[in-house]
Amino acid sequence: MTDATQPASPEMDWHEHAFDLIRGIAAYTGNVLLTDLARVVGDHPDSAIANAFNHRQVASKAWARDQLFESCGGRFGEIWILGGWYGVFAAMLFDDARYDIDLVESIDVDPAVEAVARTMNRRAGAKFRARTGDMYALDYSGRRPDLVVNTSCEHIADVRGWLDMLAPGTRVLLQSNDYFSEPTHINCVAELADFVGLARLATVDFAGTLPTKKYNRFMLIGRT
Repeated sequence: MTDATQPASPEMDWHEHAFDLIRGIAAYTGNVLLTDLARVVGDHPDSAIANAFNHRQVASKAWARDQLFESCGGRFGEIWILGGWYGVFAAMLFDDARYDIDLVESIDVDPAVEAVARTMNRRAGAKFRARTGDMYALDYSGRRPDLVVNTSCEHIADVRGWLDMLAPGTRVLLQSNDYFSEPTHINCVAELADFVGLARLATVDFAGTLPTKKYNRFMLIGRT
């Protein structure tokens, strides 16, 4: 008879280990976000969810979530997350009881991330949408969200040019960093003051720096 308590065989790949581990932690904590994360690992083994949910990514998004609440409160009608990737930030907002949000729309130029983002946010139901779109081609003159989030400004060649596409007075949450050695980061900033100058927001409710081991992450919350 096989003992179910015996350790898994060495041949079991890391996805199976991660799936079992996250499911166990979810069962222990009762956290539904971790339950959905386990489902992502199980249903989308080719995704890069380990990168999207690593400690640096989670720390930066937890920082954004907390500072957003401190600056703006927790009630939002509609939030757009540009470069939403696998929908982790949306899931963290829905997981936070301080927030009351009607709809989060996660928009990314990569169509491959849509299904993963929906799995990550499946419990949100109709309150979450994932769609493929280019941030430069979106219709910002139609539906006007309560908040536009872009935590990847280091990937944007002309940050102010993109911000000029938004309606004046749009509330935004922006992040960038000084991780110049990453080849895909085409527009890093050396310090927070440079980010403030780059964005040139009409009003700034929060400006701060989150130090990490490899780089500093900068964040602005305000209005265009």
